[in-house]
Amino acid sequence: MEALLTELVGRLKTVALDNLKAAVLYGSGVTGEFHAGHSDLNVLCIVGQAGALDLEKLHAPAEWWIRQGHPAPLVFTMDELRRSADIFAIELMDMKQHHRMLLGEDFFEGLVVPLGLHRLQVERELRAGWLRLRGAVIASPQKKKEHLGIMLASVSTFCTLFRHALVALGHPMPASKRDAVEGIAKIAGADPAAFHAILDLRGGKRKAGDIDIEESLHGYLEFVEVVTNEVDRGLEGK
Repeated sequence: MEALLTELVGRLKTVALDNLKAAVLYGSGVTGEFHAGHSDLNVLCIVGQAGALDLEKLHAPAEWWIRQGHPAPLVFTMDELRRSADIFAIELMDMKQHHRMLLGEDFFEGLVVPLGLHRLQVERELRAGWLRLRGAVIASPQKKKEHLGIMLASVSTFCTLFRHALVALGHPMPASKRDAVEGIAKIAGADPAAFHAILDLRGGKRKAGDIDIEESLHGYLEFVEVVTNEVDRGLEGK
């Protein structure tokens, strides 16, 4: 991981020169929940200018990074990041809490994340995620491998939303994905077994053959539905 990150920053600096002000690692790469083969290395770049020519210069290192199996770096100017903090409250709260500077000074200490729209974002993203999950099940071939892939691809996002749902409902922010699942399960009165099974699989604690995939998918869908509706009711009028 370290060699990849060093190589990425070097490639970015080579093409962006002084326009690259900072590079930040965030997400599972700094929370201790990174699992090779399932997790991404997420990088945020702060640039001085983000015009078309500036972005085109970043194509080669971004293309190389994508070939390594990771998403293209997010690119913001500092002013854009500050102005976007209210509508990306979930993402920036997480980044501020868990990040590692790969290049430049740590600007997160002075970054204010307004929470006025945080509850609305949590509610909207949960509902949208639920609908995407349903759509994925409808669209996918009715095969165990496909159904397992749907759960593996979405579990990290849902755990993030569960964590922030707890915060929006007035609870402390959980430290881990499992804590988030347990916390929201207690509030919603939902069975978290399917989510724990998928987290075990991601973490190498269980094998796919040890999981009843169709039963897990049923429980997974039910858990997301119950939690989404309970959070919606809990946030109503807040």
